[in-house]
Amino acid sequence: MESRRAVTALRPDRSPASFREGVYDSLPIVIGYLPVAFAFGLNAVKLGFTPLESLFISCIIYAGASQFVITTLLSAGISLWVAALTVMAMDMRHLLYGPTLRHRIIGKLSPGKTAIWAFGLTDEVFSAAIAKLTKDNRRWSENWMIGIATCSWISWVIGTAVGALCGNGPLAGYPAVEAALSFMLPALFLSFLLAAFQRRQSLILASALAGSLAGLLLMSIPMAILAGIGGGCLGALIRLRTGRQDDTDQERR
Repeated sequence: MESRRAVTALRPDRSPASFREGVYDSLPIVIGYLPVAFAFGLNAVKLGFTPLESLFISCIIYAGASQFVITTLLSAGISLWVAALTVMAMDMRHLLYGPTLRHRIIGKLSPGKTAIWAFGLTDEVFSAAIAKLTKDNRRWSENWMIGIATCSWISWVIGTAVGALCGNGPLAGYPAVEAALSFMLPALFLSFLLAAFQRRQSLILASALAGSLAGLLLMSIPMAILAGIGGGCLGALIRLRTGRQDDTDQERR
């Protein structure tokens, strides 16, 4: 009996991850979101938005760096339609997140639960989900996704509220600190990307980075995002073609 218990204790937990585990796994995202959202709240108030308007943007748009862009454009007098189209161009990558996850998920999805966590499918939540699916597909669950997505959204809203209420106060004399807070969001996303990285994906990653760099140097940030997506797709096609060619060569041998 004791030996059986010992073997059972050594076996990894293969049951689906729970909502509570999602809350726990959201802590790195929450830690990264709070200061960035705080910086957004400060920035929005400085640009002339009220704390309530800043909070509304974070609750509804919930788009990270795009919120900084849209508030800057609107405060500069750009029309709402132009600002909205610019942000849509920046966030085109989100169209790929759902199909990418669905391709990896085993089993059926609940429409109600899917709608909840799909709203909170930010870059960081997507990266955490990919890392989870890569590590152990059977442990991924929609309850876990709801936990990590909900806590991440709540932290973003809370950080925005605190920053907007502080207004031009605590960090007014420390612009370097405020700039550092904005850098935490891409740094957090990069950490999740590296956690899920595999060697066979190196071509895709390299082509995406090359496209992003070219778009940034030659055009603008929105074009850098689109070029990065295009480069990643091109790398994926090349990787798929070479993989099929390798399989064909092996069959001939």
